[in-house]
Amino acid sequence: MSGARRGAERQGGEPIALAEALASFDALWSPRVVTRVNDYDVRLAKVEGEHLWHVHEDTDEFFLVLGGELRIGLREPAGERTVRLPRGSVFTVPRGTEHKPAAPSGATLLLFEPTGTSSVGDRHEEVPDHVDATTGHPLAP
Repeated sequence: MSGARRGAERQGGEPIALAEALASFDALWSPRVVTRVNDYDVRLAKVEGEHLWHVHEDTDEFFLVLGGELRIGLREPAGERTVRLPRGSVFTVPRGTEHKPAAPSGATLLLFEPTGTSSVGDRHEEVPDHVDATTGHPLAP
């Protein structure tokens, strides 16, 4: 791995190669914890197709699009809208906002959220088979 360390369990001042970390897994909608910052996970995810409508009651959800394009449907008091996030864009879904990420052509993401936050939120639709309801998996060594 050319000297770069991967995984939250192996922090210690070593760089984390995001391209190598992304290459270490193929599962879609199944985030991997790449490191931790205080009480927050930094997660990587590969996504394609649609996630599900869900809400995080007590935390915002931060998205950075590393590759591809992400669309996030939002249900807000003023109505429903969709934000489009091309590569290099960031967006924060405010706590308590119902949202549904989608990437029709696929995308890679970096997510920042409190450790233990479920990928399907606190309230959600029925979880489809292609979505992993998880608090994040460790990267493979």
